[in-house]
Amino acid sequence: MNEPDNVHKVADFLHEAALSGTAIAPVRNLIGEMDLEAAYAVQEVNTQRALNAGRRLVGRKIGLTSVAVQKQLGVEQPDYGMLFADMARTEGEEISLNDVLQPKVEAEIAFVLGRDLDDDHLTVADLFRAIEFAVPAIEIVGSRIANWDIRITDTIADNASSGLYVLGSMPKRLCDFDSRHAGMVMERQGLLVSSGVGAACLGSPLNAVLWLAKVMAKLGRPLRAGDTVLSGALGPMVPVAAGDIFNVRIEGLGSVTANFAKG
Repeated sequence: MNEPDNVHKVADFLHEAALSGTAIAPVRNLIGEMDLEAAYAVQEVNTQRALNAGRRLVGRKIGLTSVAVQKQLGVEQPDYGMLFADMARTEGEEISLNDVLQPKVEAEIAFVLGRDLDDDHLTVADLFRAIEFAVPAIEIVGSRIANWDIRITDTIADNASSGLYVLGSMPKRLCDFDSRHAGMVMERQGLLVSSGVGAACLGSPLNAVLWLAKVMAKLGRPLRAGDTVLSGALGPMVPVAAGDIFNVRIEGLGSVTANFAKG
C-alpha cells in the first residue's frame, strides 16, 4: 500500500475512533515513526473532513513545548493541532467524560488575536501588535490511541491529541502580566497536582505562538483575527476522573476552573 493510501486509511481509523469512543492501536507503523509530513497529512485529511461537515475552525493548540518531552520523542520542535468551536467549554459547565477519550488536563496561557498573522517572516513585534488579550486556560487533552501509547507521529496524526478546552473569563493585555515568569498552580479538589511557570513553555509562551504563526503562514492556513491559540503546557498534565474539579491560577492572569460530571 502506498503512502497516500496509508494517510487516508489512518485518517479513517482516527475518525472512526473519535465517533465510536473506542481507542485504537498506535498508527505510527502505518505512516512511519518519524514521518512528520505524513502525520500532518493525516491531520489535514480530518481537518478538511471537519470543515466539510460544517465545524468552525477557531484557532490552534501547540503541543510538545517542553524541551525534555521533545528529547523523549526525538524531535526538536513543537507540534500543532486544530481548535474547533465545538471543542470549547465554559466555566461552570459540567464536562462529560464521554466527550474526550482518555482525558487529561494541562494548564496553559491562551492568546486571542486581534489581527491576522499571515506573513511567514513575522517578528515578535508583529506578535505584540496582533495579540488582543490573554486568559488562563485548561486544555483537556485526549488520545484516540489506546493507553496513550504514542510517539510523535501518533499524536500529530491525532490532531496533536486534542480534546476540549476552557478559557478564563478575565482577559488581560500583554502589558498587564509577564507571560515568561508567570507562575502556575493547578489544584484538584483543593489539592496541588501540577505547577510550573511560563518559561517552561519553549522559554516563553510567546516563543511558541511566534513559531506557530510562522508555520501556519508558510502552510497557507494563517492565524486570523479572532483565533484562539493554546500556547502549551506550563506544567505536567494530570489524568481526569469523574467528578473532578480543577482550578488553575496563573500569576497576573487570574484563574480558570473545569468541572467534570460525576457520571
